Order: sequence, then structure tokens, then C-alpha cells
Amino acid sequence: MACIPRNVGKDAKLRLKRINGLRTGQLVQNGRMVRQVKGVGDKRLGIAATLLTAMVLQLTAADFGRAGEPGPAKLKSQTREAFDHYVKLTEARNDEELKRGKDLLWIDGLPPERRAEAYAALKRGEVKMRKLELLENGKPISCPEGIIHHWTGVVFIPGATLDDVLGMLQDYDKHSVYYAPDVERSKIESRAGDHFRVFLRFRRHKVITVVLNTEHDIDYFREGAGRAHSRSSAARIAEVENAGKSDEREKTPGEDGGFLWRMETWWRMEERDGGVYVQSEVVSLTRDIPVVLSWMIKPFVTSIPKETLTATLEATRKAVESRSAKH
Repeated sequence: MACIPRNVGKDAKLRLKRINGLRTGQLVQNGRMVRQVKGVGDKRLGIAATLLTAMVLQLTAADFGRAGEPGPAKLKSQTREAFDHYVKLTEARNDEELKRGKDLLWIDGLPPERRAEAYAALKRGEVKMRKLELLENGKPISCPEGIIHHWTGVVFIPGATLDDVLGMLQDYDKHSVYYAPDVERSKIESRAGDHFRVFLRFRRHKVITVVLNTEHDIDYFREGAGRAHSRSSAARIAEVENAGKSDEREKTPGEDGGFLWRMETWWRMEERDGGVYVQSEVVSLTRDIPVVLSWMIKPFVTSIPKETLTATLEATRKAVESRSAKH
């Protein structure tokens, strides 16, 4: 409703209120079912408004139907090359830190007071997360038509040994139990010493549900007493259409919804303080966010990486503790 200036006389105010009242009676509220229009008395206006509302609702429903299944996004060469470059820099940084052999957890780089607070939080059972972004020459690395997500997190498992943690992590056939419901199926496809080829079927939900069939190459490395690390690379990621139905099929990798195109992971484990610290760092690649579908896709692609890693670390602690209790 329009505002009435204070310096207008009483008669003028009364006339303005009547005019505004008449206008209000003639307006049909946007997005509501059409009601009898007060103060107009023209039934034809109500009929026309009803037809217009029906048309809008029909078009909106059609748009939502199309939006419910986002159009395919193609992984382009420049997107893949930008991600590979980012991973190469991350790999070099990880190798340097491992060679240094100390301050292996990300919280070790915090100022003394904050570091002490972080360790205390871990002892209370919290997961300490941090968003990372590598810079090149002081500038962010551009990834055309894609988004690079980079997160690291650490958890403390009291009373556990390094062998306990490694035993659980390498028990891939049961990851669908340990990491349910995010992991629906899991299987060791092959093993040669400390190298594993693993199949994992992910189910992720945030506004929409996405199911992915993935294969990973994973290598483990022992660094003497009390320390180990692993390196995992997703060799194949395929989005599953109509998951669990008779017409289930895989979409062509790189020509799908673009919810996960690439995934690289670095794990570190250190036994001390009466338990094991477990850190996981993940760099993943998803599609860029189309403006028209931002309301639906953005919550998925921006929040899922952090939420998934947090849940993974919590599930890792729970699984190690559960296995230890049974032995």
C-alpha cells in the first residue's frame, strides 16, 4: 500500500485511503488461488484471473518437472586440465609435508592457543574441519565451467592403535556397513600388497538424490612406528539413472549431472596421546552452477563435500571403536 505523507490534510487523507482501498480490492494476490474480488463486482475479471492463474501454475509445474532432472553437463578438456593442475600442486604440497615428518595434522599449523583448543575439541569427540584453497603466484586457480572443492578434516579415536585404523579402512568389502547410508555397495575388486582397486556406490541427498558408481585406486604407506598415510584416486565415476529400478543405467562419465566428476583423497594416521589421529583431505570437481538451477544444485555441490567428509570421519571413528569392542 502507498504511504500517505504526513502534511496532507484530513479530507485528502480520507480520499487517498479510499483510493488505496479500492486498488487493494482490485488486486489479485500473486501465487494464490483466485478469490472473489472485493469491491469490483465484475465476475468476468474473476474468471479471467482464474484462467491466468491456471496457466501460470501449469507452466510452473512443467518448469519444475524439467528442473527436477538437471540437464547434462559435459566435462570439458579445459575443466579437466585445470583440476589436474590443482591436484598436482596439492600432491606436491602433501609430499613435502610428509617428508618433513612433523606437524602432520592441519591443526598443527595453528597459533599455540588455537592449536591447544583444537586438540581439546578433538579429545571431546569433535571433528575439526577446514576449507582449503591453493594459490598460484598468490592468485586463485581458475577452473572454467567447473568448481573445485577442497576440504580437510581430522578426528581422534581414543584407545585405538594404528593397526586398528588400517584394518578398518582396508576392510573395503564392509564399507557399505561402516559408511552407510552414504556408501550403498562396496567391494574389493583386486589387491596387490598395499595397493587396492575398490568399487564404491555412493548415494548422496541434498534437495535431490544422486547415486554414483565409482572405482578407486588406493595405496597405503607405513612410515615406521605409529604413522601411515594413503593416497586414493577415483579412476571412474558414473552417475546412475533410475537407481534400484529395472531400467537402471549408468550415464556416460563426464556427460551427466556433473555432481561429481573427479575425487582425489589423502589420508594421514598418527598414533599418539593414547589413540590415533586420522586426517582426510579431499579435492573434488563438480559442474559449475547454472543460474536457472542455482536454487536446486547450489546446496548440493557446495555443502555436500564438507558434510560428506565430516560424516566420513565420524563414521571412521565409530567403525574402529565398534570393531575394537568385538575383538
